[in-house]
Amino acid sequence: MLKDKSVVITGSTSGIGLGMARAFAAQGANIMLNGLGEAGEIEKARSTIESEFGVNVLYSAADMTASAEIAEMIAQAQCDLGGVDVLVNNAGIQYVAPVDEFPPEKWDQIIAINLTAAFHTTRAAVPLMKASGWGRIINIASAHGLVASPFKSAYIAAKHGIVGLTKTVALETAQQGITCNAICPGWVKTPLVEEQIDAQVQAHDLPRDEVIKKVILERQPTKAFVKIEEVAALAVFLASDAAASITGASMSIDGGWVAH
Repeated sequence: MLKDKSVVITGSTSGIGLGMARAFAAQGANIMLNGLGEAGEIEKARSTIESEFGVNVLYSAADMTASAEIAEMIAQAQCDLGGVDVLVNNAGIQYVAPVDEFPPEKWDQIIAINLTAAFHTTRAAVPLMKASGWGRIINIASAHGLVASPFKSAYIAAKHGIVGLTKTVALETAQQGITCNAICPGWVKTPLVEEQIDAQVQAHDLPRDEVIKKVILERQPTKAFVKIEEVAALAVFLASDAAASITGASMSIDGGWVAH
């Protein structure tokens, strides 16, 4: 289905992004990893995927706040992987504070990484997709791209922006064999979420299990974390020919969160 396709995934050295890299590689796609981390661990992840699935796996250290580095990453994918067939905008960071106490530099950083980076990758990749007459853009938004919570003004603004960007790009590319969709996960147990759990344990002075149940998963009716593998499987489906008529959609995978 995706054999020999080229997939660029931002923020893919851990968590959801790494899970998606493995899922696409399992379908025979070549992968461009991107993200932060210790060099040895990144190389271990890269080489493991490459050897396990018999595909070509590259790594770009492109800074998602630097438009020139993002353009260089897409150019590298075109040169070394033959193009960008699938673009997954997944890179993201989080910071929690009341809006009147929110550090401006944190706002700028979150908007840059969670939203503006997706504009730069998409802007660079769409011409390549148009030239080949086929492409898939998958933006990892959030349940917070559809609903809000307190103390996350920058994150929620960015994720709502991702949903809007998704719709606009879908309309612009609808007749060119390209689709653009957003996946909106609820709580997924990633390193980013683990940090939030730890912060809430400190803030509420509650046992970890109680924080997970009463604070983190309060709005998620299943009271269970969404699995990384479930998000990855949805991304693979959206990249398939079976999803050719799905574009401009924001697909919830949140245990019923936004059904409230």
